Amino acid sequence: MTNEKQAAIAAVEAKAALIADVADSVWSYAELSLQEEKSAAKYCEVLAREGFTVEAGICGIPTAFSASFGSGRPVIGILAEYDALSGLSQKAGSLCREELVPGGCGHGCGHNLLGAGALAAALGVKAYLEHTGCPGTVVLYGCPGEEGGAAKAFMAREKLWYGLDAALTWHPEDVNEVVTGSSNSCIQTQYKFTGVAAHAAGDPDRGRSALDAVEVMNIGVQFLREHMSDKARVHYAITDTGGRSPNVVQARASVLYMVRSNHVAEAVELQNRVDDIARGAALITGTTFEKQFIDGLADTVPNHTLETVLYHNFEALGVPAHTAEELDYADALAKTYPGSDGVPGIGAQYDEVLADRVRQLRAEAGHAMNDFLAPLYQGPAFMPGSTDVGDVSWQTPTGQIHVAAWPNGSPGHSWQNVSCGATELGHKSAVHAGKVLAAAAIDLLTDPSLLEAARAEFQKQTAAGYICPIPADAVPVVPD
Repeated sequence: MTNEKQAAIAAVEAKAALIADVADSVWSYAELSLQEEKSAAKYCEVLAREGFTVEAGICGIPTAFSASFGSGRPVIGILAEYDALSGLSQKAGSLCREELVPGGCGHGCGHNLLGAGALAAALGVKAYLEHTGCPGTVVLYGCPGEEGGAAKAFMAREKLWYGLDAALTWHPEDVNEVVTGSSNSCIQTQYKFTGVAAHAAGDPDRGRSALDAVEVMNIGVQFLREHMSDKARVHYAITDTGGRSPNVVQARASVLYMVRSNHVAEAVELQNRVDDIARGAALITGTTFEKQFIDGLADTVPNHTLETVLYHNFEALGVPAHTAEELDYADALAKTYPGSDGVPGIGAQYDEVLADRVRQLRAEAGHAMNDFLAPLYQGPAFMPGSTDVGDVSWQTPTGQIHVAAWPNGSPGHSWQNVSCGATELGHKSAVHAGKVLAAAAIDLLTDPSLLEAARAEFQKQTAAGYICPIPADAVPVVPD
């Protein structure tokens, strides 16, 4: 690493206490998607104090923001998230399920760390630009509602990401690795059926059951499952059953559907088929329905050029170092869930030689924390879940990493992840992610050939064009 890059990494380390404070503050706020008012305000206050030009409420989303430093090109975007999940309130550093706030929310996906690590990266790049006077701009984007709002997709609808030369981000995980492969696109829609109330015994002929319509719709979708791609998924939740009295024909009922498919064009097509089933259910039951779009997001487009840049910097910086006490805590926490002996990482799922190497590295580590960097994998990979980072990747070259923030095999969206999120395990992952992303961004700022290669790969991968799953008249909403 050059002296200038080392100085930028040192600048991130010097801000470690600030990064931990932001992570812990957002952890304590534990605000749900599109409701992250305190979290967004915290970021905007810190970034303004650190010398960034801050714009709040971008793209018409109150809890979204941008914070820029520098001038000219290249323009490197760093993506931050900070929304929590319902029902996951948990005491920090605990080895058992202990709610901090009964029935409250918690950061089971580690977004308090994700945002703090993105902030760390932006601070590192800013230090580099200040020290060297080189041209270039770093922009930290506050992206709310990843768990149920898809703010990045709404931003993509406004063509925001086309203005970047590259975007970088990370996610807390149980392994240190560079992310590759694709993911499912996803569309969420709420169907609100309206019928006619009546006495279920005395006047059944005068009733029209909205709950029947929901049930008929669900049956129709069950038959659809046989005739869709094996990579597609359709999930649902009945959000309003219309009441608790069985002797009343339910005049209202609602169901929330989530349609996933590998490519966004396929998801849009599948969504149209689900809409047809809703129309059929209303026709069969003599009811009407209102369709409310909730969110939609695209599949992820990998970029091997950026992955290689990220890996070289991750390799040079190593992985977070943990104390004996931290490792003991991780070992104890790993005993609270099944699957702690699994083989972690994306590559291990697709490459048996790489999986053997990961098993060896885990054995050498000797603890539940995966204190090693998984080998670089750039073969075919697919994640059945969804992320609105995908929409960014359709508009600009995008790279991602994972940094170990909790022990091996810790379940996604779990109290164990929340417990780790306000400990040194989490703090160290955020600071280290910031260092890796900052170092990679500096390479992109200083070596034009890297961005040229990333752009050429991006243009080839996205030649079919981006199909935005967000309707022109949709606004970000939280489902009822």
